[in-house]
Amino acid sequence: MLVRKLTAEFIGAFVWVFVGCGAIVVQGVLGGVEMKPLGGEQVKGMGLSYQPAALLSVALAFGLSVAVAIYAFRFVSFHFNPAVTLGLACVGRFPWRYVPAYWLAQFAGALVGGLFLWGFPEGVNVNFGATVVSLEFSFPLAFLLEAVLTFLLMLAFMAVATDIRFPAGASGIAIGMVLVISFLFAGTYTGASLNPARSLATAVVAHQVASEALRQVWLYLLAPAIGAVAGAFLYEFLRPAEFAKSAPEDLLVPAPSLETG
Repeated sequence: MLVRKLTAEFIGAFVWVFVGCGAIVVQGVLGGVEMKPLGGEQVKGMGLSYQPAALLSVALAFGLSVAVAIYAFRFVSFHFNPAVTLGLACVGRFPWRYVPAYWLAQFAGALVGGLFLWGFPEGVNVNFGATVVSLEFSFPLAFLLEAVLTFLLMLAFMAVATDIRFPAGASGIAIGMVLVISFLFAGTYTGASLNPARSLATAVVAHQVASEALRQVWLYLLAPAIGAVAGAFLYEFLRPAEFAKSAPEDLLVPAPSLETG
């Protein structure tokens, strides 16, 4: 049923934001994450500075929480990311008619995850985990970095979801490890979002203390979308046809309603 799939997408996106960004809030309390100064003065809404241990802690929180959600819902639906849904749809691995519903569930889950962080007053000190480009990093490079890392995430997702050679038991670990590595590499530069729902949700939640996040959100919407589409097309090109899983059967049948699935 479609309702079940949308519920899984909602919960997965919620976990991505609540646990991952919640780890940033926790590290802010512990002193592992601090606001970066601008012009010698502390400016709310700008980038974050991570201690090495805090960077690893947050990276593991993102990667492991998403891995657990994938294992929990891999027999239902486990995109959890609008860019991934878009990439799958562009290569015929997901019905276009379900894309708006999936996006709505993903953005709603991410937003609720961000709103839950309001229960932690200390979240103000780290912008509730909202993603912004580091003051020392240029926007073109930030755009490229988010696109490339999402490209790699999509390659892993395509292997998990569309290749019969991939061991099903490794699905969560494969995708989770991409998120861990991505945050270790780009967390201090761009926040390593790779997920438009995560960035938009936290930008909305933190807009009063981090207005810069909402002004920069276009980068976190567009770059992951481009990277995911490119990754999906490349994997379709590289994988021999005999190893491809069948496209979703409901590409060929009428779309069910939300009530009947």
